[in-house]
Amino acid sequence: MIHEAITRRRFMGNTAAVGLGVLSHPTFSAKVFGANDRLVMGIIGAGGMGRGHMENFKDQGVEWGAVCDVYGVNLDAGLEIAGPQAKGYTDHRKLLDRKDIDAVLIATPEHWHHDHLVDTLRAGKDAYCEKPMSWSIEQGASMVAEVRKTDRIVQVGMQRRSSPIVQECKQLIDEGALGEIDLVRAEWYWNISLRPKSVLESKLDWERFVGPAPKHAFDVYRFRYWRYFWDYSGGNMTDQGTHLMDVIQWFTNSSQPTAAQCYGEVYRLKPGETPDTFCAIIEYPKFTCTWTLTYTNSFQNGWGIVFHGQKGTLELCEDGYRLYQEPWAGTRWARPEPVKEKQPGGVTRTVPHIQNFLECVRSRTQPNAPIEIGHQAVRTLHLANIAQRKKARAVLSEDGGRAVTSDPPRRDEQKKLSAISRQLSAPGVTPFAFC
Repeated sequence: MIHEAITRRRFMGNTAAVGLGVLSHPTFSAKVFGANDRLVMGIIGAGGMGRGHMENFKDQGVEWGAVCDVYGVNLDAGLEIAGPQAKGYTDHRKLLDRKDIDAVLIATPEHWHHDHLVDTLRAGKDAYCEKPMSWSIEQGASMVAEVRKTDRIVQVGMQRRSSPIVQECKQLIDEGALGEIDLVRAEWYWNISLRPKSVLESKLDWERFVGPAPKHAFDVYRFRYWRYFWDYSGGNMTDQGTHLMDVIQWFTNSSQPTAAQCYGEVYRLKPGETPDTFCAIIEYPKFTCTWTLTYTNSFQNGWGIVFHGQKGTLELCEDGYRLYQEPWAGTRWARPEPVKEKQPGGVTRTVPHIQNFLECVRSRTQPNAPIEIGHQAVRTLHLANIAQRKKARAVLSEDGGRAVTSDPPRRDEQKKLSAISRQLSAPGVTPFAFC
């Protein structure tokens, strides 16, 4: 097999991967907060997600001192939430120059996360960085290294880490409720479409939006739906996948996979580039994981993770969880009674995660989703994206710092496989049956 190193043409320099290592710094220079001190924050990226977070932070007593966005409409909307004391910027560096800003919320497109976080750290500020943490494996390793050069508190926005229900499920698995886990299934089903939305070009700094990505003429879809273009994102593979893969690796005490395979296509969400439908197989040393998503069908509407253990099965979704014992006593359409369940709803509320970050800013202790965890979660999905785009099995190096792929079958091998397929489909040949 021919192996090919996967690199990013715009990633400058080589950075070794950094795993779970130093989780604290011997000294810190952060402002010491009293119980009644108000934390002053700035936000970089005041789009819909960013503004939603602003409201939640504000409810926790945070004062918004500055708002930065390249689109004037978003900037004005963010300032309205922040209040009259806040100032607006289109250049994030001017926001970071403010000495009164204690921490920064980074809610920009993924291709900006690396530079925005590094600049925030070098300005001496703590950060809450939206997920997916990085645009690539290499950028993620660089971000980990940059954080650990400092005493800054960085929380990655993977809120399941702070969910009481998810934490309870982790405890059940740690106590052996499932026994040895051999298979995990992650799924996400929604039915959406990309509709053109007007953009006031006179209020948009398009060049600043593109930033470190390859230059491209203004495109309303690229701006409104940046997540569906490779230049700015890893698509829903990394976006939604980061949430679920983090839980899977957390519950199984796994820091990285060995390899990934994936097939996906854009069936509806055109002119987007990242698949709206895919199925990935993630290989781990002790179990197999599948990750399936489609945005063209709303069956079961939302996300779910199923852990199949030799002693039982745990089903987790937005509503809560159910725990079943082995052997399964029902059928596909008639489930047995779970031995334990909780269905409170709202499993992924963001407020507990924000509260954890604010507590850590004050105590200078590590948050529930530190930078290493953010990197480990999205690295797995970057690997699957590489496999999908290269149409090959992608293998992660032992140090976790890079991926290599094996070439797909040669043409003569493909002919043999096609001949076998024709033989199996010939009259009188009974194929395998699955129910």
